[in-house]
Amino acid sequence: MTKSFIIVVCIIIAIALLLFPLIVSYKEQKNKKKLMFAEFLNIIFKSIKLDKTLYSDNKNFGEAAIYFAGLIMILDGVAGAVAANTVVKTAIGMSGLTAILTWFIWAIFIYVIGVKLFPDKQTKVPFKKVLVAVGFAHSPGLLRFFALTPELMIPIIFLTQFWIFASLIISTKQILNFNSNFKAFGIIFLSFLIIAFLSISFVMSRMDTLPISNVT
Repeated sequence: MTKSFIIVVCIIIAIALLLFPLIVSYKEQKNKKKLMFAEFLNIIFKSIKLDKTLYSDNKNFGEAAIYFAGLIMILDGVAGAVAANTVVKTAIGMSGLTAILTWFIWAIFIYVIGVKLFPDKQTKVPFKKVLVAVGFAHSPGLLRFFALTPELMIPIIFLTQFWIFASLIISTKQILNFNSNFKAFGIIFLSFLIIAFLSISFVMSRMDTLPISNVT
């Protein structure tokens, strides 16, 4: 056995030892991405089915949960813009940003009203968990991607809005550990009224700043 042959064998072994961990790591990362995507789809399907176990299982509120919730909200905003574009031109990017703002507003009102003002004895939940739950609850809004014609736009928008409302009630009851569905409904309805009032007030204030000639 020549010296050069031994050197070549040693080099091959060294390269193999270097590459093996990289290959294993790559496969693990690839499998992890597949598992995360499957988890993301599972969250969406459970939310659309109004499955309350989505919110009662702490496994769904891991490190990636906040990113899943944020992605759902962005997709919800984009889906709404796609549906609206069948009737009037709507900026998709702006809709995504608006959805993120809406996400935080819903979560803040639900947290303040449900956790700080009118909690049950067993209501102990951090704001982050409420934020994640609100994001998950907006999964039915993704169905707006199917509003491809003006005839489908209005019924799908209304249907998914009530669907999201129902999903928010279920998520609130589970996350805040309420005993009553009626109380969860009250929290969501009161939050909705406040958000609607603030939105209308904002629109009216913007209209007042416009020149009369532009309004008429």
